[in-house]
Amino acid sequence: MLTSITDGILCCLTGKTTSLVLPVESSEPSDGFEFVEVKPGRVLRVRHIKPDRQRMDTEKQDAGKNKTTADYDSNNDASVRDSINDDIGTSVHCKRKITVYRNGQLVIENLGDVLHSEILQCQDGDVEPCSTVEVELADYKEMPSSPDPNPVPPDPLPSGEQKPAPPPRRRRRKPKRTVLIDSTRVISSCKGTHSDVALFFVHGVGGSLDIWSSQLEFFSRLGYEVIAPDLAGHGASTAPQIAAAYTFYALAEDLRAIFKRYARKRNILIGHSYGVSFCTFLAHEYPDLVHKVVMINGGGPTALEPSLCSIFQLPSCVLHCLSPCLAWSFLKAGFARQGAKEKQLLKQGNAFNVSPFVLRAMMSGQYWPEGDEVYHAELTVPILLVHGMCDKFVPMEEDQRMAEILLFAFLKVIEEGSHMVMMECPDTVNTLLHEFFLWEPDMSRKGEANHTVSVCDTINMLKIKKPVDK
Repeated sequence: MLTSITDGILCCLTGKTTSLVLPVESSEPSDGFEFVEVKPGRVLRVRHIKPDRQRMDTEKQDAGKNKTTADYDSNNDASVRDSINDDIGTSVHCKRKITVYRNGQLVIENLGDVLHSEILQCQDGDVEPCSTVEVELADYKEMPSSPDPNPVPPDPLPSGEQKPAPPPRRRRRKPKRTVLIDSTRVISSCKGTHSDVALFFVHGVGGSLDIWSSQLEFFSRLGYEVIAPDLAGHGASTAPQIAAAYTFYALAEDLRAIFKRYARKRNILIGHSYGVSFCTFLAHEYPDLVHKVVMINGGGPTALEPSLCSIFQLPSCVLHCLSPCLAWSFLKAGFARQGAKEKQLLKQGNAFNVSPFVLRAMMSGQYWPEGDEVYHAELTVPILLVHGMCDKFVPMEEDQRMAEILLFAFLKVIEEGSHMVMMECPDTVNTLLHEFFLWEPDMSRKGEANHTVSVCDTINMLKIKKPVDK
């Protein structure tokens, strides 16, 4: 604590920050660490694990030698059929109409196919008819009623009874703009044996790629190609000493370069906290390449805007003095429990181990006005939302609102998890992610008279009065 305060005083006197994050040479290249220069002088550390396809094929051939020729031929034919089915996938017609009114009201109508989920269901498992569903916020007020052009004469009432007030009617208003989405998306199961599948893991503020260690190890063992970068100023990436290097757009361009470098035919994006916004950005920019998205404690579908009253607006030297308190508060709020195990996870994950300058610039640079409700409603990619029930940073209501506004969304709540749920409950998170990767829409009941679908899966109409800041 005394050392931190002394360093903070020197920081104020010299105008320089200490504990800068600089790239380091990997002593074990086999671990899959690479350093990618996304811009001149801007280098990101990337964990890239590419499965040994040749070794996997050899193991399969060795295992097949013990089988009879008939068994091998039948299994081979089945694997060929599965491969063909996986390549074809399920074609889903994505059609929706998004209307934005001048009073801030947003109306979303789904007009395309209805999906049926077999693996990911709501917690209660209830299903409801896929009729028009309206979701209104608490601050929504009824619009002034308009006169009925063809009034109906009221029925005579007995003496002594008052006439009930008619229900209010919303006045028809001219829409500010209308967005039409009409496309066909092919959604298929993504297995680790598929060479055209890549998983991208993106951390949030104060984290590093090390927070994904359990997920990287789990999915690389299953044969998936995994890519996890350190954001600028985090982990072992370079830390530029200009605030403009940490704006949302600057970091998004870094991840765009990483994505274009490692992308395959089918890519799955997994983001945590602030990293969810970058996954949303990439899914919107590359709809044909992004196959599925996982959002872990990402918050609601609102435009990003930095808070002017945040503690992170203080000078960097003051933040440096307060760094022990900030680390303790992050441990308390980021984990459901604060025992020795959680402290060790925080240390091993290299989380919240960034310089005060980077932390301040990151929080001040969260400005992304394009990422509003309409921007998220335009996404046609299947999305899995994972929320830790004990999360003190992101309220449950925000992820629920995200599930309502997205076209294909599944919300799963982990009761014993918090903000760092992928570190607290790695087995549960890995299982959910793997089921989602293997999930494929069930369109077998497409021709039924009354379509039924879980409300958690699809919402037909959403009305919003005011956005809520993250």
